[in-house]
Amino acid sequence: MAELDLIVTGGLWFDGTGSAPLRRELGVRDGVLVEISTEALPVGPDTTVLDARGKWVTPGFLDIHTHYDAEVLALPGLTESVRHGVTTVVLGNCSLSTVTASDDECADIFSRVEAVPRESVMSILNEHRDWATPAEYARHLDGLPLGPNTAAFLGHSDIRVHTLGLGRSVTRATKPTGAELRRMTGLLEDALDEGFLGLSSMTNTLDKIDGEAYRSRSLPSTYARSREFKALNEVLRSRGRILQSAPNISLTPNIAKFFAASSGLFGRRPLRTSLLSAADSKAYPFLVHFMLYAAPLLNRFAGTDFKWQHLPVPFKVYADGIDLVVFEEFGAGAAALHLRDEVERDELLQQESFRRQFRKEYDNKLTPRIWHRNLHDAHIVACPEANTVGKTFGQVADERGLHPIDAFLDLVVLHGRKVRWHTTVANDRPRYADKLAANPGVQMGFGDAGAHLRNMAFYNYHLRLLKRVHEARGTDKPFLSPQRAVHRLTGELGEWYGLDAGFLRRGDRADLAIIDPERLDASVDELHENAVPAYGGLRRLVNRNDATVTATVINGQVAWRDGEFTEGFGTQWGSGQFLRVGTRGRTGSAVDGARGSRGAATARTKDTKSTKSTSGTHTGVASAA
Repeated sequence: MAELDLIVTGGLWFDGTGSAPLRRELGVRDGVLVEISTEALPVGPDTTVLDARGKWVTPGFLDIHTHYDAEVLALPGLTESVRHGVTTVVLGNCSLSTVTASDDECADIFSRVEAVPRESVMSILNEHRDWATPAEYARHLDGLPLGPNTAAFLGHSDIRVHTLGLGRSVTRATKPTGAELRRMTGLLEDALDEGFLGLSSMTNTLDKIDGEAYRSRSLPSTYARSREFKALNEVLRSRGRILQSAPNISLTPNIAKFFAASSGLFGRRPLRTSLLSAADSKAYPFLVHFMLYAAPLLNRFAGTDFKWQHLPVPFKVYADGIDLVVFEEFGAGAAALHLRDEVERDELLQQESFRRQFRKEYDNKLTPRIWHRNLHDAHIVACPEANTVGKTFGQVADERGLHPIDAFLDLVVLHGRKVRWHTTVANDRPRYADKLAANPGVQMGFGDAGAHLRNMAFYNYHLRLLKRVHEARGTDKPFLSPQRAVHRLTGELGEWYGLDAGFLRRGDRADLAIIDPERLDASVDELHENAVPAYGGLRRLVNRNDATVTATVINGQVAWRDGEFTEGFGTQWGSGQFLRVGTRGRTGSAVDGARGSRGAATARTKDTKSTKSTSGTHTGVASAA
């Protein structure tokens, strides 16, 4: 037997298929899992050994809904995901990619809706962009020292802006010509030829663009009409690729159109559709039953290939003052967020006419919403007025004899972003959270990694689901077995999206995580803050449970181990690659800091933190516990 580059010893091995886990020795060579054994594997002089005794060894997790599109260019290690066992991320969601539109146009459509600094997005694109086509974009990603593997959707808003110009793309009267439709479908065909997953779109008009000229218009894809959607969908259908989107939030919902488009009745090929999102909403708690039963029934009886995306944790969001996307859903809130100048905004917030309108819209329970609009369920965690901390805005209002909106706006006018608060908008009822996590019509996703930096942190939602599963073992109501939960987070997604990811069988690429089940504890629910250099030092919310995942291996290379990243990871070298649909990923190579330069995987597996055995026994094993 040729010498193994890496051995994982003593762990409980999950292969990602949903099969029962087994205690096995795993051997990796040239980035591929080549040995699965009940017996000890021979340790060569240059073999790295990870001790997984008492641990779970799972395929690396897939995160199918991220907005790392700008961050990956400046900080390609994407360490906030890798430290939690994520080895594959998907870019380009919600109609927002950075492939074809100009730098300033990409910044306009991306920044406000995803709550990242526009000037930072512009700076990153100006510095790093060297592509103009989907093929060139994929090559650029492949030449970066990527941490995790990446896959991508092409964004509908992106190609619409590129084809029509930003102004025409956000004007309701615009009707693309036949040549313009062919241009858009041609760009989509080019992306699919390059291995992109499909097209991401957005029909929810609450999502607004940034910039000056067209600030506060809805995203470009929301202005598309049936003819345009049909042309793009037919390309996806013919190629067997995926539409990712979200329905509108209005009194005239369009969800039935997505169901109809996905249908494979009458001999038509189904359109594979992944839609946002299955949630147990506080605003509409009864809708959870629709989320639970619609997709399974449609897939069975209407020939659809339809999946909801579901975040399998409570959807808890934080805000600094009034800076939170949920305020975009009604006119007064959107008017406040339209103003970037704080002085102008404060003047607006003090106007009685504005407050009267804000109160009216807040109290109107009949208008469509995402936020429950209950300030008695909005908890203050920081404020210069110390006697308000720990209370809800509703409680403050009751004490001061005010309407909750007036109490909220008074504090925001006085203290601005120094008023920090949180609320939970969905997934707060364990019974329904368990049902959704086990439902065959949903996919685990919608973590929004890389977006809403001050508002949320779901980088480790995979671990938080496993925590719930682990805690439910031995009770009278286990909702998922550990192997089924791992499958839902790995192989199920890799298979549906057509990616070489999510499985850990002999011959598979060695993307894996070593997890300590005893540390699936309260630490995975905690939030912390960490500065992001690429975003001007902005302090984003993050997860820090560094004892839970004791090692992350990507393409056979140790990226994260014992609470530390391997030296130079994501800067001087990277283990990830751009994954193309239906194509086997590369093995046995790594990207060095000089873009495009690839070196042997073994050069990075044998890092300076590895303890190497000098004999054929396990006497030199380095602990990953």
